[in-house]
Amino acid sequence: MTTATTATTATAPPTATPTTAETGSTDDPGARTHADVLEAEAVHIIREVAGEFERPVILFSGGKDSVVLLHLALKAFAPAPVPFALLHVDTGHNFPEVLAYRDRVVAAHGLRLHVASVQDYLDRGVLKERADGTRNPLQTLPLTDRIRSEGFDAVFGGARRDEEKARAKERVFSLRDRFSQWDPRRQRPELWQLYNGRHAPGEHVRVFPLSDWTELDVWEYVAREGIELPEIYFAHEREVFRRSGMWLPVGDWGGPEEGERVEKRRVRYRTVGDMSCTGAVDSEAVTLDQVIAEISASRLSERGATRADDKLSEASMEDRKREGYF
Repeated sequence: MTTATTATTATAPPTATPTTAETGSTDDPGARTHADVLEAEAVHIIREVAGEFERPVILFSGGKDSVVLLHLALKAFAPAPVPFALLHVDTGHNFPEVLAYRDRVVAAHGLRLHVASVQDYLDRGVLKERADGTRNPLQTLPLTDRIRSEGFDAVFGGARRDEEKARAKERVFSLRDRFSQWDPRRQRPELWQLYNGRHAPGEHVRVFPLSDWTELDVWEYVAREGIELPEIYFAHEREVFRRSGMWLPVGDWGGPEEGERVEKRRVRYRTVGDMSCTGAVDSEAVTLDQVIAEISASRLSERGATRADDKLSEASMEDRKREGYF
């Protein structure tokens, strides 16, 4: 079922404080690093949303991009609290370690968390399980229903243009109609970091402050800021099996099937989603420096290498985004 909770105690990364990069107060702009520029741009976008919209929300799964997005929001408003709630669409097949991390962070910062449950829609017969067991494509209806019921008019997401070609098409401010659908033909120009948040009643805007970041940028920023991440992003031993060229985790979601051999391997995850479609990669990287070195040598994006739901068709992500997906 859908829930909203407010937690107030636990441990998590310390609250971030503003830096000269995000305030723009440095006397020598030429001295700013690439990470400083990305941070300042993202903080500017977050503050623009706070000024233009009445009821924004941050999509927060506990994955690295949403963690960095929350960290930037903390910096944008420090020492005041973040003025936005968080929203997570729980497929029921999420990694337990990531859910535990999500709840720990929410508790540490006293944030309000909305959870929309795919399982609730399955139990009520509104949605049906897919033959392949993947629930990621089933997230759209719980997400769009929750946006409408709560009246969210701006929805922050951690998507980046380097992840996938459909995401590369999308603007920082991406207008969605009253059915939460995306029309690539309604893209608005965004010159000189001027963002148009105008929308009709019932419409909302998806906002992507990390659009210009790469996977490597995210990891280097995590290292610079000392941000805690779920442990599954680092190498660990796990029972996995091979399907469609990926190592999928053993779990209650339905895998493995007959004939799929389970192995214990040392792996890590480059991206975090539904267990039924998120593959692991063989890895010995147990530190941030080792992960960064591994990513620097990779020639595949994290979604291209480890997300089965993106392999459904050439246009699978764009089709889902048109329907209201992240």
